[in-house]
Amino acid sequence: MDIHSFDTLPSTQTYLVEAIRQGRRVAPVAVMAGEQTDGHGSRGNRWEGGIGNLLASVAIRMEDLPDDLPLQSASIYAGWLMRQSLNDAGESVWLKWPNDLYRRTDKVGGIITQKIHKTLIIGIGINLKNVSKQYTSLQSPVAPMILLNMFLKRLERYPKWKQIFSQYAIEFELSRAFSAHLGHTQFDLREAHLLEDGSIEINGERIHSLR
Repeated sequence: MDIHSFDTLPSTQTYLVEAIRQGRRVAPVAVMAGEQTDGHGSRGNRWEGGIGNLLASVAIRMEDLPDDLPLQSASIYAGWLMRQSLNDAGESVWLKWPNDLYRRTDKVGGIITQKIHKTLIIGIGINLKNVSKQYTSLQSPVAPMILLNMFLKRLERYPKWKQIFSQYAIEFELSRAFSAHLGHTQFDLREAHLLEDGSIEINGERIHSLR
């Protein structure tokens, strides 16, 4: 997969979404930035980051995704692959439902996904060196490009959702100590029941991650 690197971008996600829409880039392709000034996080939040962090977006063809992957759980799928990549790099992190990467009780990064035509775009923000707002940093020696390549190697194998889910379902128990958001509504995960498509059920209500 080609990787296009920039010193600075407002947002790797915005850049790649516009490039795909305009036909300037074609999946599979990735872009990364040394710094971004207007990055996108969950629920419309900003995710800015400085030099040393992994700030990237990856475009893949929908046809390449495993046929059993529920699209609404693409962030869990990609998040788990990044979690595995970070652990391979010597970092102890876990994936909080549905798209946040944590070290113990501190958020160190996250994944967002967006479908454009027949392309899925995966946005990645990992605080390897620098702190973003109220979050924390791993202070990891791994270089952003190395970590991105580790992630891409895992992604390009396109493991089945069933395989990813069987592993993630065990780790989901760690999420119960936290809350999550649906739009601007916050809800407790203590009583959540994880369903096989990656959604959760709380008090009879089924909630998809939609990120």
